[in-house]
Amino acid sequence: MKKDNKNVTRRSVLKTGLALSAAAAVPSIFNINHAWAQDVTYDGKVFDAGGATLNIGEWGGGWEEFVRSALTNQFEKDFNCKINWDSSFPWFPKFVTKGAKDPVYDIANWNLPNLTQTKNAGDFFLNTDEVRANVPNTANCWEFAFASGAGVTWAYQPYVYAYRTDRGKAVNNFRDFWAARFANKRGTYGTENGLMHAFFMATAREFGKDQYDMNAAFKALEDAMPMKVSEFTFNMLSLLERGEVDIAVHIEGEALSLKQKGVPVDVWQWDSHPILTQTKTISRYAKPMQKKLAFALLNRTLEPSFLNAFGDKFLWRPTNSKATITASLAKEGVMNTASATEAFWVPDWNFFVKNKLEITDRLNAIFGL
Repeated sequence: MKKDNKNVTRRSVLKTGLALSAAAAVPSIFNINHAWAQDVTYDGKVFDAGGATLNIGEWGGGWEEFVRSALTNQFEKDFNCKINWDSSFPWFPKFVTKGAKDPVYDIANWNLPNLTQTKNAGDFFLNTDEVRANVPNTANCWEFAFASGAGVTWAYQPYVYAYRTDRGKAVNNFRDFWAARFANKRGTYGTENGLMHAFFMATAREFGKDQYDMNAAFKALEDAMPMKVSEFTFNMLSLLERGEVDIAVHIEGEALSLKQKGVPVDVWQWDSHPILTQTKTISRYAKPMQKKLAFALLNRTLEPSFLNAFGDKFLWRPTNSKATITASLAKEGVMNTASATEAFWVPDWNFFVKNKLEITDRLNAIFGL
């Protein structure tokens, strides 16, 4: 098993997180609404931060390049501050190592499984009510943007099947993944990828009595073998493009980008409508100036102008009701309306985090990993 330079294994980190989660479930000082949590307010206006540094945790690569050019470079000028950007994920071990009162990041961007694991391990983040009171643009967000309880979701994509259109009839049912015509041509992800986590709970919901029916999900995934197991979505796109898989677990925007290239691929959104989210948290014990800057940066992130540009670039949907759907998604019938968003399902990530060790071990055995 691969270890980092501190000799900490993946399993030991997970165990630490679960143990801390259990401790956090007991009433303790971690759950007190400390008076100094209310020490900063923000009204949406530009202010002079006096050259302060804002520590953020967010994805790197092309994502970072775009967000810097479209958002944070101008933010640094407007607010007289400096962004210290860290893209070396995961955030969880960094937060728990430094502790809640000495936060490694003032603001961080997450997918919900990792956010939930960290939230349950201590008093790290402002709750959604505290954030909403200080980020004016949250007033225009759909309610599911606050489902985490510890941050604000600013962009999302539905989970879908991406499938080759030159391999027979269209996919229109969750169980089509198990159809005989896709034998040996199915694609999914390793056990550390959030797409696998969501697929597991959606499979439990489809084949069992609810999303918590783990045995039903294990049995169904055994029946789907052999599958090609990828670590990343971009690699899965390559497998689809080369025809090595005919159907794959994926997310809407990335899969449609392949279709737009002319590859014979289309998508079908799962009828349970789970979503992959990008959610930002603000650290409860960030220093006052950094906390105010974090409010301001989140408010700028939720501006329709940024969300529109981000959607054009990466085909993510916005949670701000005032933002628009990028033209390429609009051509597929995607809308940013109350009726178009009311069916979205945020799986119970608290349940998943609690059972992650068992799920991971059993899926690794099924996949032969």
